[in-house]
Formats: sequence, C-alpha cells, structure tokens
Amino acid sequence: MSDLRKVVIDGTEIEVDGAMTLIQACEEAGIEIPRFCYHERLTIAGNCRMCLVEVVGGPPKPAASCAMQVKDLRPGPEGQPPVVKTNSPMVKKAREGVMEFLLINHPLDCPICDQGGECDLQDQAMAYGVDFSRYREPKRAVEDLDLGPLVETHMTRCISCTRCVRFTTEVAGIHQMGQTGRGEDAEITSYLGQTLDSNLQGNIIDLCPVGALVSKPYAFTARPWELTKTESIDIMDALGSNIRVDTKGREVMRFLPRNHDGVNEEWISDKTRFVWDGLRRQRLDKPYIRENGKLRPATWPEALEATAKALTGGKVAGMVGDLAPVEAAFALKTLIEGLGGVVECRTDGAKLPAGNRSAYVGTATIEDLEFADKILLVGTNPALEAPVLNARIRKAWTKGADVIVVGEAVDLTYEYEHMGTDRATLAHVAGLDMTELHDKNCVVVVGQGALTGEDGAAVLAEVQGICEKSGGKLLVLHSAASRVGAMDVDATNPDGMAAVQQAEVIYNLGADEIDIAEGPFVIYQGSHGDRGAHRADIILPGAAYTEEDGLFVNTEGRPQLAARAGFPPGEAKPNWAILRAIAGQLRNIPIPGGFGFPFDSLGQLRQELVKRHPHLGDIDEVPENAWQALEKGALGSGDFHSAVTDFYLTNPIARASELMAELSANAKARRQEALAAE
Repeated sequence: MSDLRKVVIDGTEIEVDGAMTLIQACEEAGIEIPRFCYHERLTIAGNCRMCLVEVVGGPPKPAASCAMQVKDLRPGPEGQPPVVKTNSPMVKKAREGVMEFLLINHPLDCPICDQGGECDLQDQAMAYGVDFSRYREPKRAVEDLDLGPLVETHMTRCISCTRCVRFTTEVAGIHQMGQTGRGEDAEITSYLGQTLDSNLQGNIIDLCPVGALVSKPYAFTARPWELTKTESIDIMDALGSNIRVDTKGREVMRFLPRNHDGVNEEWISDKTRFVWDGLRRQRLDKPYIRENGKLRPATWPEALEATAKALTGGKVAGMVGDLAPVEAAFALKTLIEGLGGVVECRTDGAKLPAGNRSAYVGTATIEDLEFADKILLVGTNPALEAPVLNARIRKAWTKGADVIVVGEAVDLTYEYEHMGTDRATLAHVAGLDMTELHDKNCVVVVGQGALTGEDGAAVLAEVQGICEKSGGKLLVLHSAASRVGAMDVDATNPDGMAAVQQAEVIYNLGADEIDIAEGPFVIYQGSHGDRGAHRADIILPGAAYTEEDGLFVNTEGRPQLAARAGFPPGEAKPNWAILRAIAGQLRNIPIPGGFGFPFDSLGQLRQELVKRHPHLGDIDEVPENAWQALEKGALGSGDFHSAVTDFYLTNPIARASELMAELSANAKARRQEALAAE
C-alpha cells in the first residue's frame, strides 16, 4: 500500500506517495527542476547538485531534491504539511553557484559540438549561468576514450554526472566504465582502455547531458534544427521499439528512441540506432526483368505487364518477408489467393499454429516480464534477438526474479539457472511439480529457435503445458517484425513452405532469409538488392520502412503505426501500391472468374483490413488472447539453438550497412580466444 503524504510546493498543496523523491513530487506539481545526474530509470547519484531546493524548517542550506524522499520531510510545528520552495533567493543563488562551478572547466566548444542545440548544459546555463567567469586559471584537459565505432568521446566536456556508468552497469549489464580519481583528478574512464561490449551502448549518447559522448557515425553531419522529425516504429527486431526518425532533405540522418513504458521504455538497440546508412546502399530504385540470364532495367508498365503475365502462367504462391508491413501482407494474400494460389509468412519453417493467437503470440505483455517472479527462457537468446527486452528481463532479475534457461548457455548480462540445452530438459521441466508457483508471477518466453524444428508444434504444446501447470503467462519471442501481423491476417496455408516450393511462380515479398531452388519463376518485391533480388526473374522496387506508412504488430501482439519520414529512391513505390497496380493489370488479362481488388487507396485497404481483423484497428493496445491449448505431440531430440547468430546482420537493410558489417566483424573477433604470444 502506498503511504500518501501532503506537501506544500511553492504554495501549492499536493498529496503524493511518501516514497517519492522531492524532484518527482515537484514534477507532480508541474514544476520542472533542473538536473544533470538524476534520471528516473537509473539509481540516484546525487552528485551534480543542480536540483537544489529549499526545505522550510529544515537545515539552513539547500537540499538535493533527487536524494531526499517526501517521507523524510518534517511537518510544521503544529503538524502542518512540510513546505518546499523551488524558486526562493536561496535556491536561485545555490543553482547559479553550481552552474558556475560546472563551467569552470567546461570548454567553449558549443560552435563545433554535436550536442549544440539539444544540450542540457546550454539550456540550464541560459537560466542559471552568467556571461563571464571569475576564474582565470587554465581549464583542465582530459584524454579522450576509445569506446568503439559507435560512441565518440570528448571527455574534457564531461561534468561527471555518471549517467553513462550507471546505465552500462545497471541496464546494459557490462562493467567496463567507471570513475577514477578524486577532486579535480576525477575522470570517467574504461577498464584497461576496453571498448564497450554491449548491444545497447548507443543509449549513453542520449543520456549524456553534455557533449562528452556523441554519435560517431552522425558526427558533424547535421544540426538538430535542420532535421525533420517523424515519430515511427523500428523493425530491426520484433519488439517494435518506438523511435524518432530524423531526416535532412531525402536522407535519414539518425534514429532516436521515443519513450514507451510498455515496449522499449526509452532504450533502443545499437542496430536500431545506427542502421540508417544501410538505407542508402544497395537500394533497388528501378524495375528489372531477366532476359537471357541477365537482369536489365525496365519501365514500370513493362514490369507490371510481365508480372501479370507470369502470375497467370501457372500455379502461384506468395511469401511474406520479415520486414513487410501488415497492409502489404494483406494485399499479397488478397492477390495470390484471388489467383487460386497459396501464401506463407513462416518462411523460416516455424510451427506457429494459424488462427490460435494465444499460441503464436502468447498471453503475456512485455511489461509482465518486469514484474515476474520466475522467468523461463526456452530456445532463445534475448540478448541477440531483442536486446531491449533482455534489459527488461535483467531489470526483473535485479528486483529478485529467478531466471531459468533451457537452451544454449550464453551471456545474458544476468545470472540464471541453466537447466540444460535440449528437448529432454524441456520434458523434464514440464514434469516438475509447480504447485508452489501458483501464487507467483511466472512468464515463459519461447524463441523461434525452439519452434523451427520438425517438432516445433510439440515444443510449443509442451511450453503451453508448463504455463498451465505453473499458472504463468506465455510470450512467444519472434525474430521478424512482420511475422505477427502476417499471422494476424492469415497469410498462411496448411502445408507451410512445402506448398510454396511446389509452385511454378513465386511472388517473393521481401523474403531475403531463404534460398529459392532453381525451377520456379520468381517475382521479387523489396527495397534492397539482397538474396531475394539475386534469384529474381522480375524485380519490383519497394519502399523501406522509413519511406511508407505501415502497420506492424510486435511480438506481444500490439499493433503500431510506422510513419513515412521520406520518399523511396528513384522509381521505387510503396509496397501496397505495387500490389494494387498488379491487380489493375490483371483486369486487362483474361483469367477464370476475373479479378478485382477491394481497395484503391491505403485508407480503403486499412478499412477492409480492420473490417476483417478488428483488433488491428486498436492501435497501441495489446488484445487479450483467449487460451487455446495445442495437442501434445512427440518431442524430438537435439539441442535448442537461437534463431539469431549474428545480431548485426539479420536483414537486408543491416547487411547493406557498412557500420553493421564492422560491428559484426568486431563481435566475431571478440569471441575468438586470444592466443598467447609464442
């Protein structure tokens, strides 16, 4: 139960939880307190002293509002609520003194600093700084750190707020950064000059309140006021992190996280943040047709006519790739099934049951992980498959949750009980007595690595059985951003990929993670010249996720909208529009029964989509999935393996990025054991 206390802040009486700090209570009262070291998702350091307030009746000096709780305040002499002032002369003088001390050693780098225009120190110096300095001594200089290819350091600008140290230690779970020395010799440094080994390290760029840590790939390319900012969704993994896309002209300059407590809090993975250079390279910007074994550029009318002709020339099938928005998957299903063909989105062979949302999505939300007492991970490595979700599990672990792993023994940044690696271990866990878990919050997370084998359906049924016995919730951790949305619109068939392989004509909607055997005629629609385009007989250039409005459903089943931040290059078109144009072409070609598309615009398409699948209209809501248990089957043998082996190269956009290639090579070199010099 919360312990409510009354407190008077700047003459306004409010009632807040006694466990709140004064800085939080002031925010409840609508008063902004300046701060550098305080961050609500990190532990309290109390070392910048910028958040000083006056506690009436307390000690005759200002108090750090981030480090004092409301319940620690003394009431007035007659029991009146305690009084806090945030704008008294004492507070103003104290904050101006703190600002003056902070600026003693801070260099005048604003004209060349990448943080310029979005710098906390600049903003607060406007309110509490002066236009001259009383100090004439030389400013101290500190050696810059090499933290790797992502984070550029200018440590002379550092104000020792320790946000980066606390984030890497507490959230990312690495221990390579710390502070050494005392007084003027104090400096943030890395252990033995190591580079950072984490998939979340880019978040320290956002956390740094000054220009000490800035983005190395983005350095000196743009100023904040030059950028057009678009709120969107990330599709580098299935988490659906909320992001802001910053564009300059037609080019994406950077990705930043947006706060969403239910999904990614305010963190994003390094692949999400730095993959933007992959949007510029290897792009498909015009249609191609293969003639005499070679691809030649073609016009759109030529390509559409050839596509329509091919689609009426035999048994057809469609494949939905990992990055396709729901609208494109729905349009492809409508087109291919209208031609009497089959469509499939489970291109990796995952045995996800169509129509059973409690089995292919689960019943847990991402937020449930944070409040779980026991978490079972089956056949998944969340540190690679969804690093931000892994940080959420680490958060639960720091609060006392027990984590149990059935699968590969990997570094997850937190301690866990490793039960075993194979299916026999899963059967053993399923046979344990779980009556004492009924009073606890349990979540079972199953990865795609456990579901892609021949016995994938049996594994999923076994996991469902564990959930039933323990009273826990199930979360299916997907590795493809488009998978849940495509499953929601029934882009599946009973025979799975076997039916696709038997087709004479395959329409490949951005499926670049599989090889198509020789034989069938392949039409490829996608944004990058990757594996799918190499095998194609016709290439139709589509938009990437930053270049069209699209609906994506994340791994917990939450529909979210990605917004267009720029335009596709060259002659590339939005994915749904290409499929609509093909349907228009098919009207001119006589096919049995004729062919008609039920929509002519994205708005009409979405109306039709929501009419058939109403839950897709509830944007940012996680629907409750009615529990449907699968029939138990025979488990096979063998170990579980993660669906993701190389975090940085999981999709065509990432594989087109030079930076992702460098990070992948660095990770590989780090994994190889160092050999002693002979």
